[in-house]
Amino acid sequence: MCKGEILPEKTHLDSLSLKYLQELVIGLGMPKFRAMQIYKWIHHKNCEEISDMTDISVADRKKLSEVGVFTSLDVSDIRKSAKDGSVKFLFRLFDGELIEAVILNDGKRFTACISSQVGCLMGCTFCATAKLGLKRNLTTGEIVKQVKRLNEYLADSEKKLNNLVFMGMGEPLDNLDNVKSALTILLDDNGYGFSHRKITLSTCGLTDKITELFEMDTPVNLAVSVNSPDDEIRKEIMPVANKYPLSSLMDVLKKLPLTKRKSITIEYVLLKGFNDSIEDAKKLVKMLKGLDKVKVNLITYNSGAEAGFSSPSEKETLKFQEYLISNNVGVFIRKSLGSDIEGACGQLRAKHEDVS
Repeated sequence: MCKGEILPEKTHLDSLSLKYLQELVIGLGMPKFRAMQIYKWIHHKNCEEISDMTDISVADRKKLSEVGVFTSLDVSDIRKSAKDGSVKFLFRLFDGELIEAVILNDGKRFTACISSQVGCLMGCTFCATAKLGLKRNLTTGEIVKQVKRLNEYLADSEKKLNNLVFMGMGEPLDNLDNVKSALTILLDDNGYGFSHRKITLSTCGLTDKITELFEMDTPVNLAVSVNSPDDEIRKEIMPVANKYPLSSLMDVLKKLPLTKRKSITIEYVLLKGFNDSIEDAKKLVKMLKGLDKVKVNLITYNSGAEAGFSSPSEKETLKFQEYLISNNVGVFIRKSLGSDIEGACGQLRAKHEDVS
């Protein structure tokens, strides 16, 4: 080896689906069944040291340690909401980068809001994460391990996560390969065992990637951030609209193969005086015609992006909702959880860089 040559990075074992773990162990000269043992140690027994896998021979553990490591995801800070009990986590990655994830507590269930990127490239002006720009994609292991760390926290009170939403930092479809790999592990009964009905992925509307997502055997729920039924207005707050206009987005959504229990959620962040008028509501109803299985999720703007926006009043929000209902559009107002710890929609940006 030449001086200064960098050794190949070892395989992150917790990034591998069972299929690829089987390929790894067979390549190391181990029996195929060994992969299932390792897989369960990682995802069922919370093992993070190869030496702790006691039902695997010492020789095989040695072989595995020569090629495999575990993903690093350290908890740097935890903040709990005094209002609703939601909990925000600041995680430090192997390279010192920071991400956030949140346990949202609505009193009935625990939902994990997890991140898919460090920062985000999409540039939505109402979102605090956009201020970071995109630093890098998260690996499959970094995505999955957020779920593990949140479940570890809940385990102290004998609770566990009920739902997952990819609504944290980043655009999930901009990191689709790793997100799909993570979903494979999260949906696997031998992994985390989540039902595809309990996982929702939110996107700002990368139409080509939406189609690719739905080529999965068990596609998860889809939420699409629209925020204006007018392309020109949408471009002012969502640069992605320059590449993916609403017309093509709606065409793709209408063609998605939705099962009986699935519908598309249209996310709409209400910005006072910008997109919250009855005229906006009328245009939204018109835009959604032809989408049979759709519901609208109204989100009142949460401060944090420092973009000069404010939230409409409760009266204005209800008026917008009532117009949609009167036109047979299913609609609900999302309860803002974790806002006092900057853990609500649009507030995540891992800004506590002083935490060591």
